[in-house]
Amino acid sequence: MDSLAPDHVPLYETPAEQRRVWERCAERGLPVVAVRDAARGYVVRYDLQHLERELRPEVVQRLRDRVHAFRRQEARTDADSQVERVGGEVGPVSGDLHTATETDARDLASHLAATVFDRSNWAHERR
Repeated sequence: MDSLAPDHVPLYETPAEQRRVWERCAERGLPVVAVRDAARGYVVRYDLQHLERELRPEVVQRLRDRVHAFRRQEARTDADSQVERVGGEVGPVSGDLHTATETDARDLASHLAATVFDRSNWAHERR
């Protein structure tokens, strides 16, 4: 799998639902890319921890740049004011990116999935 359509991004609300998503991805040997329905908005989550892998440093920077570019496309979002917040939430093993709507979260998750799923972007082993 090298992409994830917005309609196929898993959405979860409870810890039990989250656990099922992580277990399903672990069984398939895939990173997690999912959306959590939070108290205020939605959180796009990606995670490679269960695979004992991480993204290479240059890929983390490219991912931050992709998020920045994606947010610039959103008319409702001032990406320049959010760059530090987004950067702090994008890491080599996992990340959490906040959005206001489910549609925005699914679109962002789909956008990030290509980078996160691409095994050539992973370091050989986690540090």
